[in-house]
Amino acid sequence: QVQLVESGGGSVQAGGSLRLSCAVSGYTNSRFCMAWFRRAPGKEREGVATVDSEGTTSYKDFVKGRFTISVDNAENTLYLQMNSLKPEDTAMYYCAAKGEYCSGPNRLNFWGQGTQVTVSS
Repeated sequence: QVQLVESGGGSVQAGGSLRLSCAVSGYTNSRFCMAWFRRAPGKEREGVATVDSEGTTSYKDFVKGRFTISVDNAENTLYLQMNSLKPEDTAMYYCAAKGEYCSGPNRLNFWGQGTQVTVSS
C-alpha cells in the first residue's frame, strides 16, 4: 500500500522560507512522477511543481525562481524548498505521485493528506 505523508508546513512571515517534505512508503516502481499541489481557501487546487525519475522538473510561473522541487531516492522523500514566500502562497500543500513519467497519460493516483502553509504580511 502506497502512502504519502507530508510535513514541514507552518506559519512564516512574508519573505521567509519553509521546506516541505513528503515521505513515501510502499512504492516499488523505479519510474515515477511526483508533484506538489496546493489549495488556497475558496480556490481550486492548483499544481505547483513536478519531478520525475529522470530528474526532469517543471514549475508553474508563480513559483519559478522561488521554489525548488527535489527527490531523495535513498530516503524515499520528496521535498519542496520554498523561499521568498508571499501571503498568496498561503494554502494547504499536497504531494502526489504516479508510476510513470509526468508526461504520461495517467492521472496522479497517490495523494497525501496535506500540510498547511500560512504566510503573513
